[in-house]
Amino acid sequence: MATLEFKLPDIGEGVTEGEMVQWLVKAGDSVNQDQPLAEVMTDKATVEIPSPTKGTVKELKVKPGDVIKVGATMLVIETGGAGATAVPAKEAPKTTAPAPQAAKTAASTPATKSAPPSNGSNGHNDVYPPVAASHVLASPGTRRLARESGVDINNLKGSGPIGRVTRDDVAKGGGGGLETHSSGTPTKAPGMSIPRAPYQGPQGAVEERVPMRGIRRKIAEKMQLSKHIIPHFSLVDEANVTSLVALREGLKVKAEKSGVKVTYLPFLMKAMIATMREFPKFNASIDDAAEEIVYKKYFNLGFAADTDNGLVVPVIKNADQKSILEISREIVELSGKARANKLAPDDMKGGTISITNIGSIGGAFATPIINHPEVAILGMYKITDRLFLEKDGKVGSVKVMNLSITADHRLIDGAEAARFLKAFIERLENPGVLMLDLV
Repeated sequence: MATLEFKLPDIGEGVTEGEMVQWLVKAGDSVNQDQPLAEVMTDKATVEIPSPTKGTVKELKVKPGDVIKVGATMLVIETGGAGATAVPAKEAPKTTAPAPQAAKTAASTPATKSAPPSNGSNGHNDVYPPVAASHVLASPGTRRLARESGVDINNLKGSGPIGRVTRDDVAKGGGGGLETHSSGTPTKAPGMSIPRAPYQGPQGAVEERVPMRGIRRKIAEKMQLSKHIIPHFSLVDEANVTSLVALREGLKVKAEKSGVKVTYLPFLMKAMIATMREFPKFNASIDDAAEEIVYKKYFNLGFAADTDNGLVVPVIKNADQKSILEISREIVELSGKARANKLAPDDMKGGTISITNIGSIGGAFATPIINHPEVAILGMYKITDRLFLEKDGKVGSVKVMNLSITADHRLIDGAEAARFLKAFIERLENPGVLMLDLV
């Protein structure tokens, strides 16, 4: 009986490793050719890895949560042929679910000076280094490995993109691990600290520890990268959306007859586009390597989608060229794909600014984190009724919505953010003016 060592195949341009999310088979299982064996998450997507042959699973070489390099052995399969072999998959794996939009720091080459093309790419491989005074850059998984290995990560020089410390850097910096005496007690090696024992809760207390894996880990890395690089600040104001509510109610029935559900989000997207034309810095990014501001001449609007697996940001491409109904259809389609874990990597690429609709759940206002390398994110919140006293003494009411703009202070000053938010709100409060901006 022959055995086949199956290695992790090339699963995307610029991808050198992936995280094992879960095995879809176990030792002893019979498998057919092209049957999914495992789900592996990269910086760009979660993919199913298919079997290259028919046989029986003999041994699984990695466990969920492990990071595995492209070309490393994943599992061993017994086949009916003679002689042992080691082969990659026959074809590219099938994409099943995305990682958050920004895990873009795996780009392989530095930025070059060129104007941004109109197809949604910034022409710089999306590598945006941190400012010079920043601390060491590393993913949560790499930091955890350093702690467990007793390595001071702040003393390491990163070999990854934009100086990022990698797992290999930690392994080299630890010199193979801690020194131990015959008693098995770890001792401090040069340049290393002794790892502390895991925290133990109070006696009798109940705790549960769950590994941070898959999309949750990618979200953590993305959020950490954004806060690490971008100096955030936020402004909050309210809009009288009485006229907008009436407009949407008037269009809702007609739209539903066309099979389209119209929410407030497409209207805010159109108001966002018109306002960004007036304030182009909000539709830009910063290329630190080239010391350039990249002004986008296209409008790709991301919207935060809450799923059982975590937050993802699908992108409406060329939203300025689409009608309210077309945007509504696309939002419904992408939201459905997000909930079903069917988003493709391209569905989340190329965003120039993002909107998060926390109001659909609740909350008066928040301070959202910018989706790096974008420079701003808009927050929209729930619509409420506000009573007021009219001049004749009667009580009236209006519909109000809180809105926030969080911006990158490296590019956008507070006064400019305030002017942007004011102009945006004026468009929402006067939908007729907004119609004049539509093309």
